[in-house]
Amino acid sequence: MTTTAPRADGRTVALAHYAARALLERTLAPHGISFLQSVTLRLAVVAEGPVERAGLIDGAVGAVKIDAAEAERAVGELTAAGLVTPEGPSRVRATDAGRRLYGTASGESAAIAERLYEGISEEDRAVAGRVLTLVAQRADAELAALGQR
Repeated sequence: MTTTAPRADGRTVALAHYAARALLERTLAPHGISFLQSVTLRLAVVAEGPVERAGLIDGAVGAVKIDAAEAERAVGELTAAGLVTPEGPSRVRATDAGRRLYGTASGESAAIAERLYEGISEEDRAVAGRVLTLVAQRADAELAALGQR
């Protein structure tokens, strides 16, 4: 008897996303940051310098599909934790502690990702990447259309 692999659809994508996110959240918890905080911190770290607070908030909103108030709260929490610091009236910068935490958490999550993707061919990963990118683009377009109503 052969089993047929499930067809890629919203459910299979969601199951993979939530399983991977649960692993990431468990990896982040000992460091005292949430998933949203890690996404926001990453944006500050990769900026390699001061970033407009509004741009950081917009980046988190776009990445995680949350409202601006949640992203603003995450920036405030990162600031209170000393992982980002205000610079001037409208900018923030990742602190040394923020960069260290991001590096540590990224290394830990990369090790998990290696295990998750082990044995999956580059060809399969490329196909999945193309499909998921297209689905994300279409979902973003749908969200934009809903926002215009």
